[in-house]
Amino acid sequence: MPSKIGNVVFYADNPAALARFWAGVYGLEPMEFEGELKDQLLASGLTEEDLAKRGLVQDPNGESPRLFFHHADEAKDGRNRIHLDVQATPGRAPSHEELDAEKDRLVALGAEVVRLIDQQWGPWPEHYYQMRDPEGNEFCLQ
Repeated sequence: MPSKIGNVVFYADNPAALARFWAGVYGLEPMEFEGELKDQLLASGLTEEDLAKRGLVQDPNGESPRLFFHHADEAKDGRNRIHLDVQATPGRAPSHEELDAEKDRLVALGAEVVRLIDQQWGPWPEHYYQMRDPEGNEFCLQ
């Protein structure tokens, strides 16, 4: 059986806040370490400080990989070597208006626009936004 992506892991200065941002991007709720889950984690030997150093966004249908946020030991320096491509209209190419509306929604959540790419790559048109999340991680909105 071939492997599958389980988690996409982000190192973050504020894991809980970055989890809330990405949950908003995908229209999901971040997993909160509360109630019975929190009690179980604390009973297993974790501390409140340990819980504050993690964040999690999980698709309740299990169709997408989990996004896991772990506290970074040092500041981000330089470009990511890998990034996510976010689809503004899953399953089809967005109109320019739909792409701009989704860009505006993500900016309202805390994203930053780096630049708009509008060019041809061989026979294919490229029209997408290069963006950054609130902690500077690059992603593209297409």
